[in-house]
Amino acid sequence: MTHSADDTIAPDRTVRLLDTTLRDGEQAPGVSLSPDEKVEIARALERAGVAVIEAGSACTGAGERQAISRVTDLELDALVTSFCRGMQSDVDLALECDVDGVHIVVPSSDRHIEGKVGTSHEDNLETTAELVEYAKAHDLWVEVIGEDGSRADLDYLEELMATAADAGADRICFADTVGHTGPERTAEAVSRLDEIGPVSAHTHDDLGLGVANALSAVSAGADLVHCTVNGLGERAGNVALEEVAIALSHVYDVETLELEELYDLAQVVSRSTGVQLPPNKAVIGENAFTHESGIHTDGTLKDDKMYEPYAPETVGRERRLALGKHTGRAGVKATLEEHDVDADDDEIAAIAKRVTELGDRGRRVTDADLLAIAEDVTGDDRERVVDLLDITATSGGPVPTASVRLEVGGEERVASGTGSGPVDAAVSAVREALGSMADAELESYHVDAVTGGTDAVVTVEVTMVRNDRSVTVARSEADITRASVEAMVDALDRLLAADQQPLAPADD
Repeated sequence: MTHSADDTIAPDRTVRLLDTTLRDGEQAPGVSLSPDEKVEIARALERAGVAVIEAGSACTGAGERQAISRVTDLELDALVTSFCRGMQSDVDLALECDVDGVHIVVPSSDRHIEGKVGTSHEDNLETTAELVEYAKAHDLWVEVIGEDGSRADLDYLEELMATAADAGADRICFADTVGHTGPERTAEAVSRLDEIGPVSAHTHDDLGLGVANALSAVSAGADLVHCTVNGLGERAGNVALEEVAIALSHVYDVETLELEELYDLAQVVSRSTGVQLPPNKAVIGENAFTHESGIHTDGTLKDDKMYEPYAPETVGRERRLALGKHTGRAGVKATLEEHDVDADDDEIAAIAKRVTELGDRGRRVTDADLLAIAEDVTGDDRERVVDLLDITATSGGPVPTASVRLEVGGEERVASGTGSGPVDAAVSAVREALGSMADAELESYHVDAVTGGTDAVVTVEVTMVRNDRSVTVARSEADITRASVEAMVDALDRLLAADQQPLAPADD
């Protein structure tokens, strides 16, 4: 099929994705994958339906060849390949790994031909033909990549790729190696190469144009796009596999992958590489389907598509309503309903106001925070895991001491403790009474407000964290020690209830 540079992408196009996370993605600073990690990622890529997996560069060393061989031993449906420089020895090393194919990378721009490799344009053509013929003679699938193609003279790039095709290459690749160009130049180059044979596109994101250039290449005739999961790669990274896949599906009705596998795939790669996902990352970022703004939450609750381009389930995600300074009554009401909490309109307005106030102080408002606020506003009681029955604290002697009496799952527990002050002593007593149940971290503690006069009231706010859950609770009392302990016990109670922690003996 002949394509022009101004073609759009027809829904009946067959486009496949090549993943190079295990090679180009691993070249990101600080990333080094073990053989086991490469196997885990390869299996996840297979579940997603990736057509070609570039498993690494066999020339890197014995450890890399072992990792590539581990991937080829999986006998995946995907084509498993190795990156090769323009050297016969690299092809030989790839053959040792029993790969299905190779990507032979040859210079195409004057900067790379003369400055990097130090050869002539004519010798480059001859070497390319010889390498392709050698690889094909060993029954390998061969793709030839013109490195730095976006900065090459297009007449020479066309001649170089034609030479590769004539020598037997299965496909040729336009490479925007340094993320240098834009969609117009990409379309012009790919449309010319499309006249020669099957064309791939390899784009980087240095200008933030990785997806735009990939789509432009497809519109001009490319039917294979090189990507990495989460956009890993050198410098600003390669074009992100998940972004290309969803863009082709959502905008052009061209299906490339099992889209519902994308989020799990992203998590596997993030965990293996140690590279965290930016929260605002398209498709797989934490905030991609999270709504906090009152206007957006209200609209989303009325119509799922109001503020989302596609359903989160499409890519293996779930919608989340976040609570914070922008939360409106609709978001509060919906979250309360998820927890089976009944509140009338006035109570919801009061709860939303409290949530906004907490968010204004820069705090992330968790579901546990919301439930604590709701209980305070509505006056509803709940079945508690831990309840404070009594507290006594003294600070007149040389060592401040405190004793507490708690009810834990219907059992009364009494303990005492010492500390640098009465509050510290009381907290020690609570931890002694609860034993291993109190293995929560006190993340923050501060006095929020003090009223004046003889009936002065202090408000203590604590944030506690347990098993990656956090809760912020405030308590107001005339006595700072009681306010502190009540807030801490209430926070622990909510965290234990959320974890459905079995009751443990106090001496654990």
